[in-house]
Amino acid sequence: MKTAIITSKSSLNHNTGSGHPESTSRVKSILEKLKKNKELIWKKPDSFDKEIIKQAHTSSYVDTVENAFPKNGLVFLDGDTVVSPGSKDATFDAVGSIITAIDGVENKKFGAAHCVTRPPGHHAERSKAMGFCVINNVSVAAEYLVSKYKYKRVAVLDWDCHFGNGTYDILKSNKNVFFSSLHQYPYYPGGGTEHEKGDHNNALNIPLPAGTNSREYFDAYEHMLKRLKEFRPEFILMSAGFDAHKDDPLCQLNLESRDYYEITRRVLETTKQFCNGKVVSILEGGYDLNALAESANEHVNALLEFN
Repeated sequence: MKTAIITSKSSLNHNTGSGHPESTSRVKSILEKLKKNKELIWKKPDSFDKEIIKQAHTSSYVDTVENAFPKNGLVFLDGDTVVSPGSKDATFDAVGSIITAIDGVENKKFGAAHCVTRPPGHHAERSKAMGFCVINNVSVAAEYLVSKYKYKRVAVLDWDCHFGNGTYDILKSNKNVFFSSLHQYPYYPGGGTEHEKGDHNNALNIPLPAGTNSREYFDAYEHMLKRLKEFRPEFILMSAGFDAHKDDPLCQLNLESRDYYEITRRVLETTKQFCNGKVVSILEGGYDLNALAESANEHVNALLEFN
């Protein structure tokens, strides 16, 4: 079966202002690279019931977000998180993309999918925007898999350089979800220690020191793969941040572009007997444009190879 790329032009209308690292150029660089691959299926997000978002976020927060987008200019939801008039469609299309991806996999339209969207999501907590993130897309997706498709074992893997604090906040109490984050520590946004294990021992945080190289990273990664195998996931969601790359300006880890192929392949190999390649990923961080495009391409190549 094929691999799909889910994306929307609205991602390009999410204006964060001059000099902001989370810019339209990020999506443009990835799409330019991926469009050279003729094996991919391209899809736009379908419409969805916004009540789905309230499984991950409070109703009051969703209402606040709905009314936060300005008619003109820029509005700061926190010190780093900026929205503009075009951000509303981009924000909800990002959620729609991961929902469309899940439905496509479930209906056997394609085998796996990568959502090239913005704004990212993994720092958004149940009732708070932060760190460039408005809606926690991957948490909405996890809750959707449990509620709509009745999955009992959903794995959410976050290999962005920064701790997925929002995802942990939202999913730590869900016994049907295993969450694991490998991230630089101590670093923004704080937290993510090995002592934070979730309410059901359903989380594995792996903090890594600045300067961690590929060999050291994959030594640590084996601990996640071991727990993943024990969990026996039926479906895998990936918070696909690419800012652990050695060239990234917002992080001090030292991965190579090719490592993202290996990060993805090892998960697929470890879990193939449980979920048969049911994987959906969504873009999180990554701020060096060349490294971002190369790394995303390596990730997608691994998805293609498996499907």
